[in-house]
Amino acid sequence: MIDTALFRTRPGALAPAADARNAMGSPAYAYGARHRLAQLAVTGCLGATWHADADTQLDTVLALAAEVDAEFIARTALYARRSGRMKDLPALLAAVLAVRDVQLLARVFDRVIDNGKQLRNFVQILRSGAVGRKSLGSRPKKLVQRWLLEANETRLLHAAVGNAPSLADVVKMVHPKPAEAWRAAWFAWLIGKPHDAAALPPATLAFERFKQALAEGSDAEPPELPFQLLDALPLTTAQRAAIARRASWQTLRQGLNTLARQGVFALDGMADAVAARLRDAEAIRRAGVLPYQLMATYLATGANLPEPVRAALHDAMEVALGNVPRIHGRVVVCPDVSGSMASPVSGWRGSATSTMRCIDVAALVAAALLRRNRKARVLPFEQKVVGIALDASAPVLENAARLAAIGGGGTCVSAPIELLNAQHAKAELVVIVSDNESWVDATRRGATETMAQWNALKRRCPQARLVCIDLQPGATTQALERADVLNVGGFSDAVFDLIAAFAEGRLGPEHWVGTIEEVALDAQ
Repeated sequence: MIDTALFRTRPGALAPAADARNAMGSPAYAYGARHRLAQLAVTGCLGATWHADADTQLDTVLALAAEVDAEFIARTALYARRSGRMKDLPALLAAVLAVRDVQLLARVFDRVIDNGKQLRNFVQILRSGAVGRKSLGSRPKKLVQRWLLEANETRLLHAAVGNAPSLADVVKMVHPKPAEAWRAAWFAWLIGKPHDAAALPPATLAFERFKQALAEGSDAEPPELPFQLLDALPLTTAQRAAIARRASWQTLRQGLNTLARQGVFALDGMADAVAARLRDAEAIRRAGVLPYQLMATYLATGANLPEPVRAALHDAMEVALGNVPRIHGRVVVCPDVSGSMASPVSGWRGSATSTMRCIDVAALVAAALLRRNRKARVLPFEQKVVGIALDASAPVLENAARLAAIGGGGTCVSAPIELLNAQHAKAELVVIVSDNESWVDATRRGATETMAQWNALKRRCPQARLVCIDLQPGATTQALERADVLNVGGFSDAVFDLIAAFAEGRLGPEHWVGTIEEVALDAQ
């Protein structure tokens, strides 16, 4: 008699066989070189993660870049910077182009290296030798010089904040030759050389005069300068409050703990004034704030933050979620709450490690989609689906916190789809947010269990589509890319747009990679 255990019937048994192993050694599907490079570009922060260290990520990016054409590298750098809001990887890809195709680098440089921090990152990567050279080279040097010679005073002052390298190091390295007297004086001032103080531009001159006034014991009004330049000075609480009142929206968000620690909220009316700024809908839209930035701020704020300010962060989140799509049909959102999702979303980076974990991002995506699609089902999973009741009308941060508090257990990506099949439930869109390192449902041969269960669901729901959002810089997926399956990396607003486009059938056959291929190399 045949061994029925060996030849048992599996749901979706004819799904394509797995062709790779994930970081846990379990069956998976490998991404192609272009998809994997894009995956790393929008999820990798060159910090150690649960499954890969920083050196491994760097080696992988360089190896993949060698496999793909230079134009795809340039498009990926642009997409990761402008849509994914990433920093390190776009700068790294720009440095790769400096070696690979400097003419192509020149076409995208200003949009990838779009601020002073990115400029300093680019220079440091090149001079480190990581991409195969330790000097900038004549053309990249000219691009850096052009950035310095075209930036206005405000951009230069912002660029002057930070080290390794400092902007002064960069100026000494590339020797820009300014035509304007103010710029010549500014560069000399920056690197500590003799200069004509009267030729300094207004904000820098005001900065020098303010420092002199402080040295003389004055309580003068602080000049309008980047907060980081003023923060190290011996300011009074009233002076810090004055800075807070006119700070940019993002600067205000980032400095809440500092303001609390410095006693600014103890001043009459300051808590309400800051709260009003934080919930200003127009200011939020102008700032281009991402939902995960607000959640990171909320998680990082201490207990001494006034309640009106904490409440304003909830209100700001609701505004920031305005672009999350409403999707027709039955939507199921499945956040991974397993143990590996406790990894910081940008990796372990010493004292700079983010408080935002992968599980927080997964919970935020689920809560956001539920908030905008109130009949959606939320099926958090680890080794199995974890039962939890969420109120679609509750604040997003509240629902996200409830989901993130589950945490723990192994990873079984197929669990929510298996539950839907067991319940004979219908679904038009299933969204899985995970690190993709499934192992509890590992099979010895054939398709992954996720793919087998998805094929079974498709027999009942032929129009159903599956989106797998991967939050970590991995190399594999549990669901093979095809017409009804989208694998996408990252956690920016762009992911929500892709989900909506995919649900409506508006993406091409290559889905996410196809979107990157459409990125314009020349500025529009």
